[in-house]
Amino acid sequence: MGSGLFENWKSYWLAPILISLVICSFLLTGHAEGKVSKNEHAEEPELVFPVISDVHIKKSGTSDLQKFQNALDQLNEQAPRQDAFAVIGDLTDSGLPEEYARFFSLYNAKKQPQSSSLFTIGNHEYRSASATEAQKMFLTETSMQSIHYHKVIKGYHFIVLGTESRLTQGHYSKKQIKWLDGQLSQAEQDDSEKPIFVFAHQPINNTLFGSKGEINGELLYKILKKYPQVISFSGHTHQPLDHPKNISQKEFTSVGTSSVSYMWLGPGYIQGEIPPVSQRISQGLIVEVYKNRVVIKRRDFHKNDWTGEPWEIKYPVKDHRFGYTETRDQIKPSFLKDAISIVGEKTTASNIQIKFTQAVDNLLVHSYQVTIKEKRSGKIVHGYKAFSEYYKDPVPHLLTLPITGLHADTVYIIEVTAIDAFGNTSENRLIIEAKTKNQ
Repeated sequence: MGSGLFENWKSYWLAPILISLVICSFLLTGHAEGKVSKNEHAEEPELVFPVISDVHIKKSGTSDLQKFQNALDQLNEQAPRQDAFAVIGDLTDSGLPEEYARFFSLYNAKKQPQSSSLFTIGNHEYRSASATEAQKMFLTETSMQSIHYHKVIKGYHFIVLGTESRLTQGHYSKKQIKWLDGQLSQAEQDDSEKPIFVFAHQPINNTLFGSKGEINGELLYKILKKYPQVISFSGHTHQPLDHPKNISQKEFTSVGTSSVSYMWLGPGYIQGEIPPVSQRISQGLIVEVYKNRVVIKRRDFHKNDWTGEPWEIKYPVKDHRFGYTETRDQIKPSFLKDAISIVGEKTTASNIQIKFTQAVDNLLVHSYQVTIKEKRSGKIVHGYKAFSEYYKDPVPHLLTLPITGLHADTVYIIEVTAIDAFGNTSENRLIIEAKTKNQ
């Protein structure tokens, strides 16, 4: 996927500038930017590890295994030397022995022998048994020493948390959180300037887009915020990696991993929480650790390509000088053209369909607010939100949306406002007048 709807407009108004820059680059350096040969002396990362989640292997079928194999093949191709491999929960769909067997039949066949495996228990692992039995099954099948544990790999600390019940929002006991505090303190004493990697299936409360309150979530956050060098990885939400809020920095860094199996969007939009295209979306991360920075690359497995620019976190972290904050984007989206029309053949006595050129934004146009007023009275009779369909490949240049439940032979004024990923709304709106047919 592209890094936002803005990408779809480059060819319209940036093409001449980009062509000039490429020509200048060629004249000055002797080659075009896209053809730069690999520098054999480029800095190599000290540590490399993929991070995926929500594989949801079922006890039968083929699509789940095909997606998982596709992800593993691409990760091995793009990261031929892995020091660790993290799967952050929901390895299985229901925690059944047959599902674990199918998961590991593929994982063990593709795993790089030198790589350390890091598995996190998710809420789906609890679906078919009591908490005690589900945890026992998880430990037996994954060979992890506990549902929460601490590993040091090439001098870097990896701390894995384990949700303790089937609760969707996550369940972390005070005992486990106290253990986490001790492990974080130990890691900091070892080297206070290095990142500390923390893994939990559910995102930490009040961090990422789509995060909700875990049991003891406030206490968990209170502990983590003492350590600004923490990078916390989580799955569970299935939110697409194209959304810039899948990385958030407050007192520490939080990163979402999307899902290998399918995408899940938020409620309240006309396309629904799981649009048809969702079943095709499959994503994950490759993390590269250098002496002074961590680079996180986002991968579209369904497209066999990267999505967006890598996220980069510089170390050592001092004075909470973070770049990926909630306030990092104050730029409003805008409509470049006042282009909106009515799809005439779709107009009925109760329905109207609109079509318009999508807005642009510096990061990502997330959605639209569509408001319908009755012209005669000026009363708002209907309104809804619609995704920009930023998760599609490619993002559609034109968006078509239905307006239903209208009265016959009535004139309506339809207004469309663009909303970006950080809630900024466009100052200019698209406005059009339309009339429904007679009965």
